[in-house]
Amino acid sequence: MKEKFTFVATAAAGLEAVVGKELRALGYECQVDNGKVRFQGGVRAIAETNLWLRAADRIKIVVGEFPARTFEELFQGVFALDWENYLPLGASFPISKAKCVRSKLHNEPSVQAITKKAIVKKLQKHFHRPEEVPLMESGPEYKIEISILKDKATLLIDTSGSSLFKRGYRTEKGGAPIKENMAAAILELSNWYPDKPLIDPTCGSGTFCIEAALIGLNIAPGFNRDFAFEAWSWVDDNLVQSVRDEAETKAHYDTELDIMGCDIDARMVAIAQNNAREAGLENVIKWKQMRLQDLKTDKINGVIISNPPYGERLLDDKAVDILYNEMGQTFVPLKTWSKFILTSDENFEIKYGTKADKKRKLYNGTLRVDLYQYFGERVRRSEARKVN
Repeated sequence: MKEKFTFVATAAAGLEAVVGKELRALGYECQVDNGKVRFQGGVRAIAETNLWLRAADRIKIVVGEFPARTFEELFQGVFALDWENYLPLGASFPISKAKCVRSKLHNEPSVQAITKKAIVKKLQKHFHRPEEVPLMESGPEYKIEISILKDKATLLIDTSGSSLFKRGYRTEKGGAPIKENMAAAILELSNWYPDKPLIDPTCGSGTFCIEAALIGLNIAPGFNRDFAFEAWSWVDDNLVQSVRDEAETKAHYDTELDIMGCDIDARMVAIAQNNAREAGLENVIKWKQMRLQDLKTDKINGVIISNPPYGERLLDDKAVDILYNEMGQTFVPLKTWSKFILTSDENFEIKYGTKADKKRKLYNGTLRVDLYQYFGERVRRSEARKVN
């Protein structure tokens, strides 16, 4: 099997730079592109990046790239790749996804079928199997994807399985919750550090607070789940276990955090508590049933992060307007606190009552949203600690 691979870590639009920063922190050089970040590494990198990347969607191996303007060119290009270095005899290898954009080849079902046929022929040749006998695909799954962009084909194998946002702690969720990896990315885009207080006044199922606690305690976000690559024969179980064990030693469970999640809905607070319990953070985060306009604190230098109801999350537009207005009034006294508010409402600043210091365009799934950023008055952290 191969010793070095080229990978792409896929990411939601607007979050690629966050993933790039995380990869560099893990020691990987990378190139940031639209919707993905490229990097290289060995088998260890597969385990390490799936376990540690907080903002990425998936980790995929790039098997190869080549021009594909005709179906014959596609077949020959796929056949020429070294599939025998990835797919052992008996492997299950569905062509799970085909995407053609601005290319002469645009019939995606045909692209999938030809890709499959070419890989089958290559493996039959390598393993000396007669062409008339179908390959048995009873072993572990290797999901293959093909994308053709401007007549250039890229073949990928997904190493993650379920998307990386599925951390494994969410027992239940509310309406249209924010994905875990997007919540983590927004925290990384904010000016929150683990020594600052953090409040989510519209916490819903608790995602922001739980992701903040995982960051604050340096717990790997993938600690509580399995990945597709772990079933592959050429991935050493001992290597994967050593990466997991190292992650355990890097966690700082004794770090004191000041994180609180509030919601007006008692049922959502209970769900958030259950999710935190599932993540092993039962005693790390404080939860409270409370109206947003009742939020008061004497603490300074804190951060408020909120994903308030918007769009399909609340049918009554007037209620949304009132909520945003109350939010603006409630936050006025919190002069040293920074506020980061995610919404699809383009008139948010008018309803909130203050223009944002900075605005960042993101996508929550397919929904265009903006992260409105309000920076608190600067106070030295040493002074903040004295006051608290």
